Amino acid sequence: MEQYESYMRQALELAKEAFDAGEVPVGAVVIYDGKVVGRGRNRREADKNALAHAEIEAINQACRTRGGWRLFDCELIVTLEPCPMCAGAIINSRIKKVVYGARDPKAGSVQSVLSLFDYPYNHKPQVQGGVLQTECSQILTSFFKNLRNKK
Repeated sequence: MEQYESYMRQALELAKEAFDAGEVPVGAVVIYDGKVVGRGRNRREADKNALAHAEIEAINQACRTRGGWRLFDCELIVTLEPCPMCAGAIINSRIKKVVYGARDPKAGSVQSVLSLFDYPYNHKPQVQGGVLQTECSQILTSFFKNLRNKK
């Protein structure tokens, strides 16, 4: 778990950027050979695009950096358990491992609501949850508390 904490802290910094921009605070990084090759944060509100999730942005950047769509040797570190769309992108990009911080009991599609990775797709990534879970959960809790207080 400790080996991923520094990467999760980088993902948390991206989540904080999203928070400051009024977006749901989720951040993600893709790592290859110990180096970050893709970064992303939620931008759905700014981009007015349902596809602008942190994981999608990080995977897209990693594909460009690596020069191809197959990310067999890459790992995705994300502050919140991926949704069905992002879990599908993880499968399709062949990411080796997914490491997430906070569980998502409403839309988590890696372990919480269901596990898309347990279905007989052509690729099955490894999963590790709970890395810096408290910090990842706190930023989400703060965001939604602030949102409720504004209403």
